[in-house]
Amino acid sequence: MNRFFLLAVLTAPAIMAQTGDDPVVLTIEVENAVIYRGTVFDASKLAKDPGPTTSVNQAFVESINIGDIVAINGKPAKGIFMTRQTILNLTTDPTAGLAIADVVRTNVVERILEILQPDGTPIGSLMTLGFDGGTPPPGAPLIAGGSNYAITGGTGAFLGVRGQLNGAGTPSNRNASVKEDPAKRRLNGGGQGVYYAHLIPMSRPEILTSAGGPVIVHSSDFSLVTASKPAALNEILSLIATGLGPTRPGVDPGKPFPANPPATVNSPVEVTVNGKSADIIGAVGYPGAVDGYQVNFRIPSDAAHGVATIQLTAAWISGSPVNIPIQ
Repeated sequence: MNRFFLLAVLTAPAIMAQTGDDPVVLTIEVENAVIYRGTVFDASKLAKDPGPTTSVNQAFVESINIGDIVAINGKPAKGIFMTRQTILNLTTDPTAGLAIADVVRTNVVERILEILQPDGTPIGSLMTLGFDGGTPPPGAPLIAGGSNYAITGGTGAFLGVRGQLNGAGTPSNRNASVKEDPAKRRLNGGGQGVYYAHLIPMSRPEILTSAGGPVIVHSSDFSLVTASKPAALNEILSLIATGLGPTRPGVDPGKPFPANPPATVNSPVEVTVNGKSADIIGAVGYPGAVDGYQVNFRIPSDAAHGVATIQLTAAWISGSPVNIPIQ
């Protein structure tokens, strides 16, 4: 058996990908968050003050919030947390200067999160609209605090995603004036915040299955891992999957992946064996396949003998678990 077996697997009508239905929640940590409020109207003074500055929370003032994404689901990441907002101060029991309404919200918000790997490689973006403040919407993660944003779409690894975004409690953003130089944001310091993105992705990373079981093969001869030929501790295996998203170099939508140079999966990829992360040897678009990928991983040396649960994740989005035997 050889690599032609794997390409045949990717095009065989009997092959199916599982459909994961577990909720996808990204815990996004933000630092150096500064709200630049538009309280100065002289254009010659904008972004000139080396700061730090202060500002006033006043209804109908527009502002820009800039923060650094530093971690997702507890793992290092980079990126920008960018907000354009108008202060509303909606309340059911207003005093002078506050806006009367049937809901309690502070700002109406456009928010974009552009997410990078720790080395600066772009992964994708999330676009949101909604309100700051108040209570989270019904169905939000119970750990979420105030705010109510709809995720209206995404790019890259998050192409077409939908969902909702909520903050955890009240973010400790630093309030500044738009006269402050944003080049000094990290030097002057800012606040911190944690946000929960509850995603409904268009697709998930899924390990293909065949009549013989999950399409996970011995890298030595590309034969299926089966009860009669189980995986061994510390062995390198190859799995075939769909839904791992963009690659480097990229290919046009609907076009097959090239053989040379190999199309490396752009997003962070993780394979777990019984819940423990396995070493990833490589993750590439399979040459000649459309939305077909090969991921090589090593079975941990301390994995338990017997039936092992394998789960694939890309861009923090997990697919359905499958089982293979380990001797």
